[in-house]
Amino acid sequence: MSTENRFSVAVQQEDFDLNTQHALLVDKDRGIGAVVAFIGMVRDLNLADDVVALELEHYPGMTEKTLSNIIEQACQRWSLQAARIVHRVGKMYPGDQIVLVLTASAHRGDAYEANTFIMDFLKTEAPFWKKEWTPEGPRWIEARASDDHAVAKWNKK
Repeated sequence: MSTENRFSVAVQQEDFDLNTQHALLVDKDRGIGAVVAFIGMVRDLNLADDVVALELEHYPGMTEKTLSNIIEQACQRWSLQAARIVHRVGKMYPGDQIVLVLTASAHRGDAYEANTFIMDFLKTEAPFWKKEWTPEGPRWIEARASDDHAVAKWNKK
């Protein structure tokens, strides 16, 4: 990954590999002292119901732009040397990976804080729509108040 691509996003149907993404992120940058990784996964239970599958849709172009803007906001708050978001769309099953957020900085504090910030804003701002498939059929997932509360704390800082 060249220097100009150190901050990047991908929205894709294919699964991702943490080791590959990590290697691309750090790309021989010896100034990086910390990399924080968050991987979100499909659960088999939600709202006390069994989940058979999760289907994600997105708004192409707008989704990538929103994710890039979230990374830019994180860079304004913390000293980051690289960041990457990989978000999957399509139909996935319990145990499948959905999202990867990687943040890299000279020190762990910036990488941890930025990673949490990116995930919190991704959950509330990125144009993704989730449909859960249960044994009773599909249902759209509504936004959660807990996600809004997580974003609100950043606006106070």
